[in-house]
Amino acid sequence: MKKKVLAAVILAMSLSVLAGCGNDKVDTEGPILPESQPIASTETQETVETQTLEQQTDANVITEREVVDGKMQSYLTGEWKDEDVVTRRNFAVMIPNNTPALPQYGISLASIVYEAPVEGNSFTRLMGIFEDYDELDRVGPVRSSRDYFLYESMAFDSIYCNWGLAVPYVGPVINTDQVDNISQAVAGIDSPSSEAFDRVSRPGYAKEFTGYMFIDGYKKAVDRHGYETEYTDRFVRGFTFADDCIYEYEDYPDATKIFPGGNTSGAGGYSSHQPCFAYNEDDHLYYRTQYGKAHVDEYNGEQIAVTNVVFKICHGEVRDDHGYLAFGVTGSGDAVVFTNGKVIEGTWERTGNYEPNVFYDENGEEIVFNQGKTWICCIWQENNYSSWE
Repeated sequence: MKKKVLAAVILAMSLSVLAGCGNDKVDTEGPILPESQPIASTETQETVETQTLEQQTDANVITEREVVDGKMQSYLTGEWKDEDVVTRRNFAVMIPNNTPALPQYGISLASIVYEAPVEGNSFTRLMGIFEDYDELDRVGPVRSSRDYFLYESMAFDSIYCNWGLAVPYVGPVINTDQVDNISQAVAGIDSPSSEAFDRVSRPGYAKEFTGYMFIDGYKKAVDRHGYETEYTDRFVRGFTFADDCIYEYEDYPDATKIFPGGNTSGAGGYSSHQPCFAYNEDDHLYYRTQYGKAHVDEYNGEQIAVTNVVFKICHGEVRDDHGYLAFGVTGSGDAVVFTNGKVIEGTWERTGNYEPNVFYDENGEEIVFNQGKTWICCIWQENNYSSWE
Protein backbone atom coordinates (compact mmCIF):
# COMPACT_ATOMS: atom_id res chain seq x y z
CA MET A 1 0.00 0.00 0.00
CA LYS A 2 1.18 3.48 -0.71
CA LYS A 3 2.02 5.08 2.61
CA LYS A 4 1.01 8.52 3.66
CA VAL A 5 2.99 11.09 1.74
CA LEU A 6 3.20 14.40 3.54
CA ALA A 7 5.80 17.03 2.71
CA ALA A 8 6.99 14.94 -0.23
CA VAL A 9 3.54 14.92 -1.79
CA ILE A 10 2.91 18.63 -1.31
CA LEU A 11 6.30 19.70 -2.63
CA ALA A 12 6.01 17.34 -5.59
CA MET A 13 2.70 18.79 -6.72
CA SER A 14 2.91 21.27 -9.56
CA LEU A 15 1.01 24.52 -9.86
CA SER A 16 -1.47 22.71 -12.07
CA VAL A 17 -2.49 20.49 -9.19
CA LEU A 18 -3.49 23.12 -6.64
CA ALA A 19 -3.19 26.81 -6.17
CA GLY A 20 -2.26 26.55 -2.55
CA CYS A 21 -4.04 27.38 0.66
CA GLY A 22 -6.05 30.34 -0.48
CA ASN A 23 -7.34 33.58 0.89
CA ASP A 24 -11.00 32.59 0.92
CA LYS A 25 -13.14 34.06 3.67
CA VAL A 26 -15.99 32.09 5.13
CA ASP A 27 -19.25 33.94 4.57
CA THR A 28 -21.49 33.35 7.56
CA GLU A 29 -24.42 34.81 5.63
CA GLY A 30 -24.58 31.66 3.52
CA PRO A 31 -26.47 28.52 4.61
CA ILE A 32 -25.58 27.90 8.26
CA LEU A 33 -24.66 24.47 9.62
CA PRO A 34 -24.04 23.33 13.19
CA GLU A 35 -20.95 24.82 14.78
CA SER A 36 -19.37 21.36 14.77
CA GLN A 37 -18.89 21.68 11.00
CA PRO A 38 -16.24 24.35 10.31
CA ILE A 39 -14.42 23.97 7.02
CA ALA A 40 -11.11 24.85 8.60
CA SER A 41 -9.66 24.10 12.00
CA THR A 42 -9.49 27.72 13.08
CA GLU A 43 -11.96 28.32 15.89
CA THR A 44 -12.94 31.76 14.59
CA GLN A 45 -13.28 30.86 10.87
CA GLU A 46 -11.67 34.20 10.03
CA THR A 47 -9.84 34.97 6.78
CA VAL A 48 -7.35 32.25 5.84
CA GLU A 49 -3.89 33.59 5.10
CA THR A 50 -2.67 33.38 1.51
CA GLN A 51 0.34 31.14 1.01
CA THR A 52 2.33 30.49 -2.16
CA LEU A 53 3.34 27.06 -3.39
CA GLU A 54 6.92 27.72 -2.35
CA GLN A 55 5.74 28.29 1.22
CA GLN A 56 3.86 24.98 1.34
CA THR A 57 5.46 22.37 3.55
CA ASP A 58 4.17 19.51 5.64
CA ALA A 59 2.86 22.19 8.01
CA ASN A 60 -0.03 22.63 5.56
CA VAL A 61 -1.34 19.10 6.11
CA ILE A 62 -2.15 17.51 9.44
CA THR A 63 0.60 15.11 10.47
CA GLU A 64 0.93 14.14 14.13
CA ARG A 65 -1.86 15.32 16.40
CA GLU A 66 -1.17 17.31 19.53
CA VAL A 67 -3.31 18.73 22.31
CA VAL A 68 -3.77 22.51 22.25
CA ASP A 69 -5.94 24.04 24.98
CA GLY A 70 -7.71 20.71 25.50
CA LYS A 71 -8.45 20.18 21.81
CA MET A 72 -7.05 17.94 19.08
CA GLN A 73 -7.67 17.56 15.38
CA SER A 74 -10.03 14.77 14.38
CA TYR A 75 -8.88 11.72 12.41
CA LEU A 76 -12.25 11.78 10.66
CA THR A 77 -12.71 15.47 9.78
CA GLY A 78 -9.44 17.24 10.58
CA GLU A 79 -11.33 19.74 12.74
CA TRP A 80 -10.32 20.86 16.22
CA LYS A 81 -12.54 19.16 18.80
CA ASP A 82 -12.35 18.27 22.47
CA GLU A 83 -9.59 15.77 23.15
CA ASP A 84 -11.95 13.20 24.67
CA VAL A 85 -14.11 13.31 21.52
CA VAL A 86 -11.36 12.64 18.99
CA THR A 87 -9.48 10.03 21.00
CA ARG A 88 -12.47 7.74 21.66
CA ARG A 89 -13.54 5.13 19.14
CA ASN A 90 -16.27 6.13 16.77
CA PHE A 91 -19.34 4.08 16.06
CA ALA A 92 -20.79 3.23 12.66
CA VAL A 93 -24.56 2.78 12.49
CA MET A 94 -26.82 1.53 9.70
CA ILE A 95 -29.57 3.99 8.67
CA PRO A 96 -32.26 3.46 6.03
CA ASN A 97 -32.68 5.94 3.21
CA ASN A 98 -35.88 4.89 1.46
CA THR A 99 -38.91 7.17 1.55
CA PRO A 100 -40.94 5.28 4.22
CA ALA A 101 -38.09 5.75 6.72
CA LEU A 102 -37.53 9.50 6.35
CA PRO A 103 -36.63 11.78 8.00
CA GLN A 104 -33.56 10.38 9.72
CA TYR A 105 -32.53 11.58 13.16
CA GLY A 106 -28.97 12.72 13.88
CA ILE A 107 -27.43 11.96 10.49
CA SER A 108 -26.09 15.51 10.05
CA LEU A 109 -23.76 14.98 13.02
CA ALA A 110 -21.97 12.03 11.40
CA SER A 111 -18.37 12.84 10.53
CA ILE A 112 -18.44 10.46 7.56
CA VAL A 113 -21.41 8.96 5.73
CA TYR A 114 -21.22 5.96 3.43
CA GLU A 115 -23.99 5.42 0.91
CA ALA A 116 -24.41 2.28 -1.17
CA PRO A 117 -27.21 0.44 -2.95
CA VAL A 118 -28.96 -2.53 -1.37
CA GLU A 119 -31.50 -5.14 -2.51
CA GLY A 120 -31.01 -5.60 -6.21
CA ASN A 121 -29.42 -2.18 -6.66
CA SER A 122 -32.86 -0.58 -6.30
CA PHE A 123 -32.28 1.92 -3.46
CA THR A 124 -29.54 2.99 -1.06
CA ARG A 125 -28.77 2.63 2.62
CA LEU A 126 -26.50 4.85 4.72
CA MET A 127 -23.85 4.18 7.33
CA GLY A 128 -23.05 7.15 9.55
CA ILE A 129 -19.71 7.21 11.35
CA PHE A 130 -20.04 9.26 14.54
CA GLU A 131 -17.41 10.55 16.94
CA ASP A 132 -19.03 13.79 18.12
CA TYR A 133 -22.36 12.52 19.45
CA ASP A 134 -22.63 13.79 23.03
CA GLU A 135 -25.50 16.13 22.23
CA LEU A 136 -27.58 13.33 20.69
CA ASP A 137 -30.02 11.19 22.64
CA ARG A 138 -30.50 8.72 19.80
CA VAL A 139 -29.67 7.95 16.16
CA GLY A 140 -31.87 6.36 13.58
CA PRO A 141 -33.98 4.77 12.53
CA VAL A 142 -31.56 1.84 12.53
CA ARG A 143 -31.73 -0.93 9.98
CA SER A 144 -29.99 -4.11 9.00
CA SER A 145 -26.40 -4.79 8.07
CA ARG A 146 -24.80 -5.65 4.75
CA ASP A 147 -21.29 -7.01 4.79
CA TYR A 148 -19.76 -4.37 2.51
CA PHE A 149 -20.81 -1.66 4.99
CA LEU A 150 -19.35 -3.77 7.80
CA TYR A 151 -16.04 -4.08 5.97
CA GLU A 152 -15.96 -0.33 5.34
CA SER A 153 -16.46 0.31 9.08
CA MET A 154 -13.33 -1.73 9.81
CA ALA A 155 -11.26 0.90 7.99
CA PHE A 156 -12.09 3.32 10.83
CA ASP A 157 -11.87 0.85 13.77
CA SER A 158 -15.56 1.57 14.33
CA ILE A 159 -17.87 -0.13 16.78
CA TYR A 160 -20.48 -1.37 14.32
CA CYS A 161 -24.18 -0.91 15.15
CA ASN A 162 -27.17 -2.50 13.44
CA TRP A 163 -30.70 -3.82 13.82
CA GLY A 164 -30.90 -6.93 11.63
CA LEU A 165 -28.54 -8.46 9.08
CA ALA A 166 -28.23 -10.33 5.81
CA VAL A 167 -27.45 -13.50 7.77
CA PRO A 168 -25.58 -15.59 5.18
CA TYR A 169 -23.06 -12.84 4.46
CA VAL A 170 -22.85 -10.78 7.64
CA GLY A 171 -23.16 -13.54 10.25
CA PRO A 172 -19.80 -15.22 9.59
CA VAL A 173 -18.05 -11.89 10.19
CA ILE A 174 -20.07 -10.08 12.85
CA ASN A 175 -20.12 -13.08 15.19
CA THR A 176 -16.33 -13.30 15.33
CA ASP A 177 -13.65 -11.16 16.95
CA GLN A 178 -13.02 -9.42 13.64
CA VAL A 179 -15.32 -6.55 14.63
CA ASP A 180 -16.83 -5.14 17.81
CA ASN A 181 -20.57 -4.77 17.32
CA ILE A 182 -23.63 -3.40 19.07
CA SER A 183 -26.50 -5.36 17.52
CA GLN A 184 -30.17 -5.67 18.38
CA ALA A 185 -31.30 -9.14 19.45
CA VAL A 186 -32.43 -10.78 16.21
CA ALA A 187 -31.86 -14.17 14.62
CA GLY A 188 -28.26 -14.49 13.47
CA ILE A 189 -26.68 -12.35 16.22
CA ASP A 190 -24.77 -14.42 18.79
CA SER A 191 -24.07 -11.62 21.28
CA PRO A 192 -26.89 -9.06 21.21
CA SER A 193 -27.03 -5.63 22.86
CA SER A 194 -30.73 -5.06 23.49
CA GLU A 195 -30.09 -2.30 26.02
CA ALA A 196 -28.90 -0.04 23.19
CA PHE A 197 -32.13 -0.09 21.19
CA ASP A 198 -35.77 0.85 21.57
CA ARG A 199 -38.72 1.96 19.48
CA VAL A 200 -40.02 5.50 19.06
CA SER A 201 -43.64 6.33 18.36
CA ARG A 202 -43.94 7.39 14.71
CA PRO A 203 -47.65 7.37 13.79
CA GLY A 204 -48.12 6.27 10.21
CA TYR A 205 -44.70 4.59 9.94
CA ALA A 206 -44.16 0.85 9.51
CA LYS A 207 -42.73 -0.84 12.60
CA GLU A 208 -39.42 -1.55 10.86
CA PHE A 209 -38.77 2.20 10.72
CA THR A 210 -39.40 2.91 14.41
CA GLY A 211 -36.26 1.33 15.89
CA TYR A 212 -33.47 3.65 17.16
CA MET A 213 -30.16 3.31 18.93
CA PHE A 214 -30.05 5.36 22.13
CA ILE A 215 -26.68 6.82 23.13
CA ASP A 216 -26.98 5.99 26.84
CA GLY A 217 -27.85 2.40 25.98
CA TYR A 218 -25.00 2.24 23.50
CA LYS A 219 -22.52 3.27 26.19
CA LYS A 220 -23.93 0.67 28.60
CA ALA A 221 -23.59 -2.06 25.97
CA VAL A 222 -20.01 -1.08 25.12
CA ASP A 223 -19.15 -1.26 28.80
CA ARG A 224 -20.86 -4.64 29.26
CA HIS A 225 -19.07 -6.15 26.29
CA GLY A 226 -15.75 -4.76 27.50
CA TYR A 227 -14.95 -3.12 24.17
CA GLU A 228 -12.03 -0.74 23.95
CA THR A 229 -13.32 2.82 24.11
CA GLU A 230 -10.27 4.39 22.49
CA TYR A 231 -8.80 3.54 19.11
CA THR A 232 -7.21 0.09 19.10
CA ASP A 233 -3.79 -0.91 17.78
CA ARG A 234 -5.25 -1.91 14.44
CA PHE A 235 -6.46 1.62 13.66
CA VAL A 236 -4.62 3.29 10.76
CA ARG A 237 -5.30 6.93 10.03
CA GLY A 238 -7.02 7.39 6.68
CA PHE A 239 -7.55 10.80 5.11
CA THR A 240 -4.87 13.46 4.98
CA PHE A 241 -6.43 16.84 5.72
CA ALA A 242 -5.36 20.39 4.95
CA ASP A 243 -4.22 22.10 8.14
CA ASP A 244 -5.75 25.52 8.88
CA CYS A 245 -6.18 26.37 5.22
CA ILE A 246 -8.28 25.52 2.18
CA TYR A 247 -6.77 23.43 -0.59
CA GLU A 248 -8.17 25.12 -3.65
CA TYR A 249 -7.15 22.77 -6.51
CA GLU A 250 -7.48 25.90 -8.61
CA ASP A 251 -6.59 24.43 -12.01
CA TYR A 252 -8.93 21.46 -11.74
CA PRO A 253 -12.36 21.57 -13.44
CA ASP A 254 -15.31 23.08 -11.62
CA ALA A 255 -18.10 20.80 -10.41
CA THR A 256 -20.90 22.58 -8.61
CA LYS A 257 -23.61 19.93 -8.98
CA ILE A 258 -22.85 16.28 -8.25
CA PHE A 259 -25.15 13.39 -9.16
CA PRO A 260 -24.17 9.94 -7.78
CA GLY A 261 -26.88 8.33 -9.94
CA GLY A 262 -26.82 10.76 -12.82
CA ASN A 263 -29.28 13.58 -13.39
CA THR A 264 -31.85 11.60 -15.35
CA SER A 265 -33.97 8.66 -14.33
CA GLY A 266 -32.63 5.22 -15.13
CA ALA A 267 -31.39 2.00 -13.62
CA GLY A 268 -29.16 1.86 -10.58
CA GLY A 269 -29.47 2.21 -6.85
CA TYR A 270 -29.14 6.00 -6.84
CA SER A 271 -31.68 6.77 -9.53
CA SER A 272 -34.70 6.00 -7.35
CA HIS A 273 -34.07 9.02 -5.13
CA GLN A 274 -31.80 11.04 -7.47
CA PRO A 275 -29.49 12.59 -4.87
CA CYS A 276 -27.63 15.76 -5.73
CA PHE A 277 -24.90 17.70 -3.91
CA ALA A 278 -24.98 21.42 -4.80
CA TYR A 279 -21.86 23.45 -4.00
CA ASN A 280 -22.11 26.77 -2.15
CA GLU A 281 -18.99 28.84 -2.74
CA ASP A 282 -19.69 31.10 0.26
CA ASP A 283 -19.11 28.38 2.85
CA HIS A 284 -17.38 25.75 0.65
CA LEU A 285 -20.05 23.14 1.47
CA TYR A 286 -22.06 20.73 -0.67
CA TYR A 287 -25.77 20.73 0.21
CA ARG A 288 -27.64 17.50 -0.40
CA THR A 289 -31.06 17.00 -1.95
CA GLN A 290 -32.90 13.76 -2.66
CA TYR A 291 -36.40 12.80 -3.73
CA GLY A 292 -36.64 16.28 -5.24
CA LYS A 293 -36.19 18.23 -2.01
CA ALA A 294 -33.64 19.15 0.64
CA HIS A 295 -32.29 16.22 2.64
CA VAL A 296 -33.09 17.42 6.16
CA ASP A 297 -32.11 15.98 9.54
CA GLU A 298 -35.10 15.61 11.88
CA TYR A 299 -32.80 16.30 14.85
CA ASN A 300 -32.07 19.93 14.00
CA GLY A 301 -34.22 20.67 10.96
CA GLU A 302 -31.13 21.52 8.91
CA GLN A 303 -30.21 20.47 5.41
CA ILE A 304 -27.33 18.00 5.30
CA ALA A 305 -24.10 19.52 3.98
CA VAL A 306 -20.54 18.22 3.73
CA THR A 307 -17.11 19.50 2.76
CA ASN A 308 -16.00 16.57 0.60
CA VAL A 309 -17.90 14.16 -1.64
CA VAL A 310 -16.31 10.96 -2.97
CA PHE A 311 -17.39 8.49 -5.62
CA LYS A 312 -15.74 5.14 -4.84
CA ILE A 313 -16.29 2.99 -7.93
CA CYS A 314 -16.47 -0.70 -6.98
CA HIS A 315 -17.14 -3.98 -8.72
CA GLY A 316 -20.64 -5.12 -7.82
CA GLU A 317 -22.91 -8.08 -8.39
CA VAL A 318 -26.22 -9.58 -7.28
CA ARG A 319 -25.60 -12.56 -5.04
CA ASP A 320 -28.86 -14.48 -4.82
CA ASP A 321 -32.59 -14.58 -5.49
CA HIS A 322 -33.24 -12.24 -2.55
CA GLY A 323 -31.30 -9.54 -4.36
CA TYR A 324 -28.49 -9.15 -1.82
CA LEU A 325 -25.53 -7.36 -3.36
CA ALA A 326 -21.78 -7.73 -3.14
CA PHE A 327 -19.35 -4.83 -3.49
CA GLY A 328 -15.58 -5.10 -3.77
CA VAL A 329 -14.55 -2.54 -1.14
CA THR A 330 -10.93 -3.68 -0.83
CA GLY A 331 -8.39 -3.68 -3.63
CA SER A 332 -8.42 -0.71 -5.98
CA GLY A 333 -10.54 1.09 -8.51
CA ASP A 334 -11.48 4.41 -10.02
CA ALA A 335 -12.50 7.31 -7.79
CA VAL A 336 -13.74 10.87 -8.10
CA VAL A 337 -13.19 13.40 -5.30
CA PHE A 338 -15.08 16.69 -5.05
CA THR A 339 -13.82 19.46 -2.77
CA ASN A 340 -13.87 23.27 -2.87
CA GLY A 341 -16.10 23.18 -5.96
CA LYS A 342 -13.54 21.19 -7.95
CA VAL A 343 -13.47 17.64 -9.33
CA ILE A 344 -10.40 15.41 -9.11
CA GLU A 345 -10.55 12.14 -11.03
CA GLY A 346 -8.22 9.42 -9.84
CA THR A 347 -8.17 6.09 -8.04
CA TRP A 348 -8.78 4.49 -4.65
CA GLU A 349 -6.73 1.80 -2.94
CA ARG A 350 -7.36 -0.32 0.14
CA THR A 351 -5.13 -3.31 0.85
CA GLY A 352 -7.03 -5.05 3.66
CA ASN A 353 -10.01 -5.02 5.98
CA TYR A 354 -8.28 -2.90 8.64
CA GLU A 355 -6.51 -0.62 6.15
CA PRO A 356 -7.90 2.78 5.22
CA ASN A 357 -9.22 3.93 1.89
CA VAL A 358 -6.61 6.16 0.26
CA PHE A 359 -7.49 8.32 -2.72
CA TYR A 360 -4.98 9.36 -5.40
CA ASP A 361 -5.07 11.87 -8.22
CA GLU A 362 -4.26 11.06 -11.83
CA ASN A 363 -0.53 11.40 -11.06
CA GLY A 364 -0.66 8.86 -8.25
CA GLU A 365 -0.30 11.48 -5.51
CA GLU A 366 -2.55 11.30 -2.47
CA ILE A 367 -5.45 13.74 -2.53
CA VAL A 368 -5.56 16.16 0.40
CA PHE A 369 -9.08 16.59 1.79
CA ASN A 370 -10.39 19.86 3.11
CA GLN A 371 -11.47 19.87 6.74
CA GLY A 372 -15.03 18.89 7.48
CA LYS A 373 -17.48 16.09 6.88
CA THR A 374 -17.16 13.65 3.99
CA TRP A 375 -19.86 11.72 2.11
CA ILE A 376 -18.65 8.59 0.27
CA CYS A 377 -20.86 7.01 -2.39
CA CYS A 378 -19.99 3.41 -3.27
CA ILE A 379 -21.02 3.11 -6.90
CA TRP A 380 -21.43 -0.12 -8.83
CA GLN A 381 -18.78 -0.05 -11.56
CA GLU A 382 -20.88 -2.09 -13.98
CA ASN A 383 -23.94 0.10 -13.41
CA ASN A 384 -22.44 3.56 -13.09
CA TYR A 385 -24.60 6.53 -14.08
CA SER A 386 -22.79 9.15 -11.98
CA SER A 387 -22.25 12.61 -13.40
CA TRP A 388 -21.45 16.19 -12.46
CA GLU A 389 -21.60 19.63 -13.98
